Amino acid sequence: MADNGKGDDRGTVRVESGELRGAVRADHTVFQGIPYAAPPKGELRWQAPAPPRPWDGVRDATAPGNPCPQVGSSYSDVTADDEDCLFLNVTTPSTEGRKPVMVWVHGDGAIGAGHHFDAAALATQGDVVVVTINYRLGVFGGFGLPGLDGSGTFGLQDQRAALEWVRRNAGSFGGDPGNVTLFGVSYGASSAAAHLVSPKSRGLVDKVIMHSGFALVDLPAEAWYPGLGALPWLAWRDTAEIAGLGQGVAAELGCADVDCLRALPAATLLAHPQVMNIFQPFGYGNADLPDVPADALAKGEFAKIPVLAGNTRDEHRGIVALFRGPVTADDYPALLAAAFGEKADEVAREYPLTAFADPSEAWAAVLTDRVWARATFRQHELLSAHTPTYAFEFADPAASEHGASHSTDIGYLFPEGDLTGGQRELSDVMIRYWSRFAHTGDPNGEGLPKWPAFGDGDRHVQSLAPDAITGVDYRATHRLDFWADK
Repeated sequence: MADNGKGDDRGTVRVESGELRGAVRADHTVFQGIPYAAPPKGELRWQAPAPPRPWDGVRDATAPGNPCPQVGSSYSDVTADDEDCLFLNVTTPSTEGRKPVMVWVHGDGAIGAGHHFDAAALATQGDVVVVTINYRLGVFGGFGLPGLDGSGTFGLQDQRAALEWVRRNAGSFGGDPGNVTLFGVSYGASSAAAHLVSPKSRGLVDKVIMHSGFALVDLPAEAWYPGLGALPWLAWRDTAEIAGLGQGVAAELGCADVDCLRALPAATLLAHPQVMNIFQPFGYGNADLPDVPADALAKGEFAKIPVLAGNTRDEHRGIVALFRGPVTADDYPALLAAAFGEKADEVAREYPLTAFADPSEAWAAVLTDRVWARATFRQHELLSAHTPTYAFEFADPAASEHGASHSTDIGYLFPEGDLTGGQRELSDVMIRYWSRFAHTGDPNGEGLPKWPAFGDGDRHVQSLAPDAITGVDYRATHRLDFWADK
């Protein structure tokens, strides 16, 4: 075995726990199902992640590891109940050299797995090593009880353990452990924001990219879906409140202490109503997140590293269709009243039904601008006051049947062959922007449309659409002046 930790060929490498054999492709190699921490089951359930167990011989790394326990949803049919799930996957153009490393955190917080994202195009076109990770979800990642160390942060701790593993082992895959970019979408982007402000994550990440997720949530969650409750994956919750919720769930499960809960089968926990959603929010007021992330950003208490961040132009259109269903002309004023009270008439005048194709689109535009655009733009302002910040808006109107809706940009960074010609070109440009940022902390590069930083001057936001990559008047497009006092 070579002294540099590489194997005898590009499909075999040595990491701290042993040797791995991956799947060799024409222009890249994929290593899957690599344990970065011990299985968090039994007495390790709701504990900080423990070191991975070493193995003898060469471990086969050509198939994914287990997804973390999840019950699926209306938009995912994946179910799993095996807690031996703390795996990551590595896609590399070559196990030689020192390429930037990009660590991907999937979204949602109650469903998903890292291996669902094919990183071949990003790795090969961008000349980067891409790592995708699993982490504990829902009740397994965010549970809490009074006196339980780490309450509300176990999933966040898993992500940090994966980052620590990357620092120690990236070199075996041709990666530069001193150049790590953390990126994610939705809940994964909020995760990136959490690591940006967490004192315990200092020094593990050199750059951050956030897609449609943020540290700032300044509208009561119940207002987003009047009559349907909150979306916890866009919120933060005080650790004491999480512990109180945990006490209630424990009592309903017939347990008086954590030892009793740890003895329950994973399937029993998964069967408890809404338990995966109740514990999605990150806990704050603890060693991992001492403060509400929004307050930390406002005080400048975060890692001063380059940031690339943004959202999609039509964020809420798909979300409304999925969770709310069709909005009628009669529904619209009632929804506005529930969300905005005495200011509902002002909102109705600013967003009249006559200006939209249908009431669903009108309601989605209101929420896109008020919930997403306002908070995202304010976050750009807070970040750019202290560190280089590049802002984007994904705007391909044909990205889905609901336009450039929530998370539709991700298929352009992890393409799987269903893009049109113009969309494929946009995908290529986005991959170049994102990988240039990973290389240098600046997305600009030869042959790419100029992307000015979001600074004190023009507050530049780069619009990304087929044949239309340019600056957008984000404040006017999303009526931010109107929303300033609402």
